Amino acid sequence: MPKIVILDGHVANPGDISWDIIAQQGSLKIYDRTTDKQLIKRAKDAEVIIVNKRTLNQKDLVQLPNLKLICTLATGYNNIDVKAAKTLGITVCNAVGYSSPSVAQHVFALLLELINRVGLHNADVQQNGWANSVDWCYWKSPMMELSGKTMGIYGYGKIGQKVAEIALAFGMKVIAVRRSNRAAANKRVQIVDLATLWKKSDVISLHAPLTANNEGIINGSTLSQMKSSSYLINTGRGGLINEQDLKIALETGQIAGAGLDVLSQEPPPKDHLLLGTPNCLITPHHAWATKESRTRLIKIVSENIKAFLEGNPQNVVNK
Repeated sequence: MPKIVILDGHVANPGDISWDIIAQQGSLKIYDRTTDKQLIKRAKDAEVIIVNKRTLNQKDLVQLPNLKLICTLATGYNNIDVKAAKTLGITVCNAVGYSSPSVAQHVFALLLELINRVGLHNADVQQNGWANSVDWCYWKSPMMELSGKTMGIYGYGKIGQKVAEIALAFGMKVIAVRRSNRAAANKRVQIVDLATLWKKSDVISLHAPLTANNEGIINGSTLSQMKSSSYLINTGRGGLINEQDLKIALETGQIAGAGLDVLSQEPPPKDHLLLGTPNCLITPHHAWATKESRTRLIKIVSENIKAFLEGNPQNVVNK
């Protein structure tokens, strides 16, 4: 039975889900969080390491001679030096597709709050704004109807496709950019180039993995190509956005608003430049974190371990 160590399990499972399905794959040790100083001592005998956002760099990996498999409690794996892992003969597997319904749902939670301002109006009613109104109805900010608007999706993978389904249900037109030139599986979705995405979209939702090629792809140049009435939603990775440029765009009205579930630094510093920026909603990277989503996540990681031990690894990201 392999020794399995979970280095930062708390966020994925703070105690409301069982780890038993993973424990069945070997001798399991679980840590809620692991600091840099604790890492080697806790992982030195492990054959399988499971991480969520705990970083594993080359310096760490060379000190773990027994390690054969790293599984991420996530789809993204930019916290792991996958090239170093491959050189050392360590397989890295991620979890694909577990969070698509939850993340897509959060995209529209952010978008609907931006355009309908439910929180603002509820707060005003609770403070007797309605009771004191001379009219039977009022609104404190303009509202926008999604039907007929264009949803632009940057990154048309599993999450992007789920966002497209919901957007179509709202009566939106959907355009998307994807890495390959393949046509969209849904014939109602048009695959376009980046210039068209920036220019035509009323809402842009980011779902591509962060790479060296797309870091800061939302910047002063791309923001200037967007409609002044458009909204930006990011539930992908904070590094996709140049945050200083976004702040300027929001303060000057270059775009209408932004809904962010991710930032370039997480947790952010207390003086993060986007805190308090007008028309900018920020949630703490929890779009994926419904119980249903986290249950699927743990199941996929268990299946990844099982497949590896049987000699048929799946979801490998460093082949």
